[in-house]
Amino acid sequence: MTFVSLAERLGRDTFPARVLHRDYRHVPGALSEQESGALCSFDTINDVIATHRLEPPRLRLSAGGEMLAPHRYAVPVVTRRSTVWQRTHPAELHERLADGASLVVDAIDELHAPIGALAQGLEGWLRTHVQVNAYASWTSTEGFGTHWDDHDVIVVQVAGAKRWRLFGLTRTAPMYRDVAEPEGPPPGPVADLVLHPGDVLYLPRGWWHAVTADQGSASLHLTCGIGTHTGADLIRWLSDELRASDRVRSDLPVHRSAEEQHEYLAALGKEMAAALEGPELLSRYAAAQDADDLGRLRPSLPQVNGALKVPGARVRLTTGRGRLDVTADAAVFTAAGHVIEFAPAAAPLLRHLLTAPAGAWITCAELAGLARLPLGDVAAVVGELVQGQAATLAAEQR
Repeated sequence: MTFVSLAERLGRDTFPARVLHRDYRHVPGALSEQESGALCSFDTINDVIATHRLEPPRLRLSAGGEMLAPHRYAVPVVTRRSTVWQRTHPAELHERLADGASLVVDAIDELHAPIGALAQGLEGWLRTHVQVNAYASWTSTEGFGTHWDDHDVIVVQVAGAKRWRLFGLTRTAPMYRDVAEPEGPPPGPVADLVLHPGDVLYLPRGWWHAVTADQGSASLHLTCGIGTHTGADLIRWLSDELRASDRVRSDLPVHRSAEEQHEYLAALGKEMAAALEGPELLSRYAAAQDADDLGRLRPSLPQVNGALKVPGARVRLTTGRGRLDVTADAAVFTAAGHVIEFAPAAAPLLRHLLTAPAGAWITCAELAGLARLPLGDVAAVVGELVQGQAATLAAEQR
C-alpha cells in the first residue's frame, strides 16, 4: 500500500503555525499521479457501492443544494428477517448523475484502507478526529450551491478536474451549534482555482465556496473534515474538571437572598478564573482529548489472547493520537481510552510504532531488532497494546 503524508506536502511544522485556521492554501501537484490513484479511484467508488449497504445519507446524491430522494436512484429491499435497506440501481444512478447530481460517500475512510491510513496520519499530525468523504460529479452544475462548512477541510483531487471558487468569511469561526447564521457570501470570489489530480487545497471553516466539475469532466475528490476544538469545547471539558470543587457541586442558591447569590457567583467566578489561569491548561486539554479518542478500532482475529509469538506476526497502531511519557521508572503509553504502563526498556519499541507511517504494518521480528529486545518481550508489549485496543495484529504475510 502506498502511504501518503499530507503533513509533509502541506508543511509539517510551518502549516499549523502560519496557515491552520487562518487562510486557504493551494498546493498544486502535492501528490504524484501514482499516489493519488492509489488513494482512491472511480473503481474504488464502484466497489464500495457494490459491496456495502450504504443507507442514505451515508451514500447520497445532491443537486442544487438539496439531497435527492433515495427512490430516484435506489429501491428498498426487504430481507427475510424483515429488515429494509436501499439497493442502489446503477441505471438510475447514472441517469441522475448525468442530469447534474453529485455523488457523496460519507466516511469512506472507514471503507477503504488507503484512505483510512491517510486520515489516521492527519489525526496524528493535527491531534483531532478526521472524517473523509468522497465527492464525484460529471457536469458543471453545482451540486451543493455556494455554501460553508462548520469544520476545516483538506481536499485531495484524485481524478478529473474541479473548479473551486472561494469567497472568504462573513462570520468568524461559525459553529454547528451557533447563536447566529453567517451573512450571505460576498459578491465576488477571492480565488478561482481549478484542481487537477494530485492537487491539495486547505480551506478554513466558515469560508464560502462553490464547487463544480471543470468543463463537465468526470471529477472525483476526497474531502478530509478536520474536527474542531473550540473555546466552547474547552469550557465543557473544564466544567467536568471543576466537579472536584465542593462549590461547583453544590446546589445553586436560587431560593436565597440576592446578597447570598452574589457571594456565590463571585466565589464561583474566582474558581473558574483560577482554573483558566492554570499552567499548561491547553496541554492538559489536548492530552485528555487524545487519550479519549478511540481511533480506528480493528480486531486481531484469530488471536484473542495476545500477540502472535512468531517472527512474521505484524502489528500497527489503530490510532494516530497515542502519547508516550518516559520516566526513569516507566514508559507510559496512553491511547484509545487506556493508560498502559511498561518498563522503560519498552520505550524504543513504542516510539517505533508511534513514528511509523499510519497504516503501515511492522513485524514483531522487525520491532525486536529495532528496539533490541527479545521477541518474547516484544510479543508481551504488543499483547498489552492489543488488549488495550491501541494496536491490531495481522498474520504473517506470505
